[in-house]
Amino acid sequence: MRFERREQRSLLLLVGAPFAAIVVALALSGILIAIAGAPVLEAYRRILIGAFGSRLSATETLTRATPLMLTGLAAAVAFRARLWNIGAEGQFYLGALAVAAFGSQLLAGLPGPILIPVLLVIGALAGMVLILIPLWLRLRFSVDEVVTSLLMNFIAVLIVSMLVDGILKDPLAFGWPQSQSVADHAMLPKLVSRSRLHIGLAIAVVLAFIIAFVQSRTVFGLQSRAAGLNPQGAVFAGVPLSRTLFKVACLSGGLAGLAGAIEVMGVRGYVTTDLSPGFGYSGIVVAMLANLNPVGVIFAALFTAIMFVGADGMSRSLGIPTYIADVTVALSLLTMVVALFFTQYRVRR
Repeated sequence: MRFERREQRSLLLLVGAPFAAIVVALALSGILIAIAGAPVLEAYRRILIGAFGSRLSATETLTRATPLMLTGLAAAVAFRARLWNIGAEGQFYLGALAVAAFGSQLLAGLPGPILIPVLLVIGALAGMVLILIPLWLRLRFSVDEVVTSLLMNFIAVLIVSMLVDGILKDPLAFGWPQSQSVADHAMLPKLVSRSRLHIGLAIAVVLAFIIAFVQSRTVFGLQSRAAGLNPQGAVFAGVPLSRTLFKVACLSGGLAGLAGAIEVMGVRGYVTTDLSPGFGYSGIVVAMLANLNPVGVIFAALFTAIMFVGADGMSRSLGIPTYIADVTVALSLLTMVVALFFTQYRVRR
């Protein structure tokens, strides 16, 4: 038995691989649910009810999916060019911190129609700054950006902790370490009244389609894909590798920073050290589940949000741990890696 690279990959294979990976992951998670003493099909039904069974749960699921879409896009854009950005969590926090600083003090006097887009741009720029450090170390000293971008996450969180417990601390928070709230007119408009679902969802979806167009129909998209497929070959073909990676890094870090900005302006209104339950790391899973496809990121983020939000309702009704959702998402990533392998190779006797 040996593995042989496929010369051609059918559309059915490319589209079916992610769905097959999710089905296998759900089947494996079902074993754990059965061991916990709960009926498997009923548990998955409760997850769907917990995620979409009411107006409140549906809007909460979509609200949870919004930052996952943006961090998933950040990972997908970078990984496509073989730039291993593991620092989306830190970029998320830095974007949120920049918005809190400018939206509560420095620019709070601007009118809402001007302040909102300005803050979104500031959040994106903050995320860009953080990723450019690992990129410079890679291009200048050949330092692996996996390690440096990962370590930048901890530095960013420590910076946030220092500032929200220092000069940005809200004096009305009764000693709780959180930043001052952004101005009321800087908050994003709601898509559904009396809910937390905001216009950030529409921004994330539109950006996914724009990025898909850029990757498939522009010179920059072709250069970034070439850099990911074969960096040496891309340089030989005339692709400016350093400049291309710089653009990719700015786009990836900007998306992660934008996710933090939108989370503050759309949901919280302020920054704390527990603002993110791991959106940056979950974005890597979302990107892999989508096979690095920007449009696929929308559906992968929705699946991940369904598991996280719906697991709470399942846990309360059936009495099994909510960690089943974490296990299912992790298994989805592992099965997706295997599925991607078999989209490139076939087994020959």
